[in-house]
This record gives sequence, structure tokens and C-alpha cells, in this order.
Amino acid sequence: MKIKEVERDGTSMTIALDGRMDAMTSPEFSSRLEGWIGDGVKHCVIDCSRLDYISSAGLRAMLLLAKELQGRGGEVQLAALQETVQEVFAISGFDKIISIVATLDDVVDPSS
Repeated sequence: MKIKEVERDGTSMTIALDGRMDAMTSPEFSSRLEGWIGDGVKHCVIDCSRLDYISSAGLRAMLLLAKELQGRGGEVQLAALQETVQEVFAISGFDKIISIVATLDDVVDPSS
């Protein structure tokens, strides 16, 4: 899986995921985000348009990110999930815990 920082503005950032998030790749995701959170990021938008697959390990990494940001007064928003990834979030109930929007244009600005 590739993780790309797309944009960063103060305490907000957008990243893009490309590939598969599973037991092999989710530790890198968590590690990179821990670094960004340590640098003050509180609001994270994740472009999932190129995320092909997510396993339970990937779901766990997303949940831990969401809880960490919520604890800091922030949040994570997932955008543009592919249908198969969207189904995993729905079946697991994580779509009730993590904010999911249809497109990047639908992302809610945390400052508003």
C-alpha cells in the first residue's frame, strides 16, 4: 500500500491510500499517522478512492486513528470508498463510528 500526503494545513491534513490495507501494511499506516499526530495533526481526511481492500487489521488501524484524533478534539473522515471497501465498513459497523463521505468534495471542513 502506498500512503501519500496530499495536503497539510496547520492541524488538518489529507492523505491518499493506494492498494491494500492488511496485516502487512497497516503497521506502516499507523506509524506514519502517529508521527503526523505527534506533529499536531488533529483532523485527517483519507482519500480511499484507490484503496482496493481492507482487512480486519486495517479496520483496527482506522479505529485506533479515529479514537486518537477524537481524544485530541479532532476527527478522521474517509472519502471516496470503493464499493467493496464500503461494504466492509458497513458490515463491521465501522461506518457508524468513522465519518464516511462519498467524495472529497463532501468533506466537512473542521474549522466551520
